[in-house]
Amino acid sequence: MRGSDQHSGSLFSYVDLEARVRADHPLRPIRLIVNAALERLGPAFDAIYAAGAGRPSIPPERLLRALLLQAFYGLRSERQIVERLEFDLLFRWFVGLGVDDAAWDQTTFSKNRDRLLGGDVAARFLAEVLADRKVKRLLWTEHFSVDGTLIEAWASMKSFRPKDPPAEDDRQDGPGDPPAGSGRNAEVDFHGEKRSNQTHASTTDPDARLLRKSAGQEAKLCFLGHALMENRNGLVVDACLTRADGHAERVAALAMIEPRADRPGRITLGADKAYDTADFVNELRSMNVVPHVAAKVRGSALDGRTTRHPGYAASLRVRKRIEEAFGWAKGAAGFVRTRHRGLPRVGWQFTLAMAAYNLVRLPKLLAAAE
Repeated sequence: MRGSDQHSGSLFSYVDLEARVRADHPLRPIRLIVNAALERLGPAFDAIYAAGAGRPSIPPERLLRALLLQAFYGLRSERQIVERLEFDLLFRWFVGLGVDDAAWDQTTFSKNRDRLLGGDVAARFLAEVLADRKVKRLLWTEHFSVDGTLIEAWASMKSFRPKDPPAEDDRQDGPGDPPAGSGRNAEVDFHGEKRSNQTHASTTDPDARLLRKSAGQEAKLCFLGHALMENRNGLVVDACLTRADGHAERVAALAMIEPRADRPGRITLGADKAYDTADFVNELRSMNVVPHVAAKVRGSALDGRTTRHPGYAASLRVRKRIEEAFGWAKGAAGFVRTRHRGLPRVGWQFTLAMAAYNLVRLPKLLAAAE
């Protein structure tokens, strides 16, 4: 049964959390936007948490507020969130806990994550934040940019082993079988061994794929995070995560821009040179989307129909702002390496991180628009 998010103060409590948080604290306007979005998600929470089944749960609104704090303050684990809730009055105020309320156990996040995953809550929360009446005025619906970034998986390269190991009688000591008595982290020599996603897979996270960012760099087990940004204020309007391969960026970009192409008039989509392929450009044009893609020096799929217009140069300048969202998620929010395993859970975490990035930027944008 879904727990109630309503809070009643203790009869003998003399600490007013609302008075302890200064009036100009940056979390105040963020909390207003978050609470409004969570209130609109109330019917979805009711459907996820079947009424009348079992005892009341920890309110999902409070779990989401706590996970947002994890992104805002770059906390490494959910255990650290619970530790901060024990003594930090600011955290208790933002989450919705009273001074005398007991903080929940960190396992509560794990027990409720599957419910929130099943309801696609992270994507719906991002959409509800952008659907706010004041926020919608900050968004453009004609000009967008798209890009992808590597998210390192929570898996060691030593877990990347052959999919079909040799028979027991023919097996010899190798990367898949450390010498006996060498401990959990044995020395392994990968020199001369050919490994690929077709023949090998990670035993820790089978959804992770081996990919290198560019020529000359080492390959890592990772995922690909994708974001779609509107070009007016650089807010992320859609996000998703896929397995890492050479085509995932373009496929994800088409999937994110297609719902927004169903409107009168043309829209533009900016992207880097990795998107300059004939198939991608032709798909955009069939959707009535102008491909403002950075042209390759040789063999570009673009021509003067697109590159001669001043709007093309403007899109190429603005599209680089999408790197700010990735930089914030990896730097401030600690998303250089994911904290979870499996495509659904990592994708949920990535979408919530993009929503947190928007929330960090919205107070200043809203103040400037007034």
